[in-house]
Amino acid sequence: MTSVPAVNGTNNNTASAASTTAASVAMNYNQFLQLLMTELKYQDPTSPMDPTQQLSQLAQFSAVEQQVQTNTTLTSLLNNTMINQAETAIGRTVTSADGSVSGTISSVTINSNGSTATLTNGKTITLGTGVTIS
Repeated sequence: MTSVPAVNGTNNNTASAASTTAASVAMNYNQFLQLLMTELKYQDPTSPMDPTQQLSQLAQFSAVEQQVQTNTTLTSLLNNTMINQAETAIGRTVTSADGSVSGTISSVTINSNGSTATLTNGKTITLGTGVTIS
C-alpha cells in the first residue's frame, strides 16, 4: 500500500490560509495606496515631501504589489496541485486511519475544511494524516 499525504486537510488549510493572507496583503496594499494619495493631496505646498522619501514609499508600494501578485499565483498553483492529487486518487482503494472504513474512491470533494473522499459503497472518509490510499 502507498500512503498519499499530499491529498489531505493540511494542504487545504494551507490554501485557505494563503487565500486569507493574499486578501490581507491586498487590503493593506489598498490602504497604503489610499494613505499615499491622501498624503500627496494634503501636503504643505511650502514644505513638500522629500523626493527621497517619496521614492522610498513608491518602492514599498511596488514591493507590496509584487507580493500580492505572488500570493495570488501561489494560491492558484496550490489549488491546482490539490485538484490534480485528488483526481489521481479516484478509482483507488482508501482505508481510514483507524481501519474502520475502506473502499474504492468514486469522487473527492475539496473545501476549506479539508478533502473528503466518497466511496463506491456510499461512505465518506476525510482525507488526512493516517489515511492510506493504495
